[in-house]
Amino acid sequence: MRLLFLSACLAVLAAASTAQAQECDRNDDSQQMMNICAGEDYQAADAKLNQAYKDLVGRNDDKSRKLLQVAQRAWIAFRDAECAYTTTDSEGGSIHPMEVSQCLTELTEQRIKQLTAGANCQEGDASCASPDEDGDLNDELQ
Repeated sequence: MRLLFLSACLAVLAAASTAQAQECDRNDDSQQMMNICAGEDYQAADAKLNQAYKDLVGRNDDKSRKLLQVAQRAWIAFRDAECAYTTTDSEGGSIHPMEVSQCLTELTEQRIKQLTAGANCQEGDASCASPDEDGDLNDELQ
């Protein structure tokens, strides 16, 4: 139910910003404009994520590609569920679209770091594929 609500909120946000053809104006501190800006921030992060994913898919063999696809689909389901959960208190309020977009942006930026962490690895360095050698990412998630 919450995933459906989250999807509906994102669709409404996208339609509202398209219908009004407003661009983000960070000098306008109205809630509507903050919602628009947060939506644009998420769209930018999502575009970067899509590029990182495509780059990684291109470097993998068939087996790895399939595993990455399964992992990415599971991550998307997690991200959407997590944002629905963490923003539930603002449901129905004017701030809700902004909170959802901010959550999606934050988790998407974390995922970009995960996907791009291995880009500069030397072949055979098993520790290099970790998003954070010190394990800070795991600490953040606990």
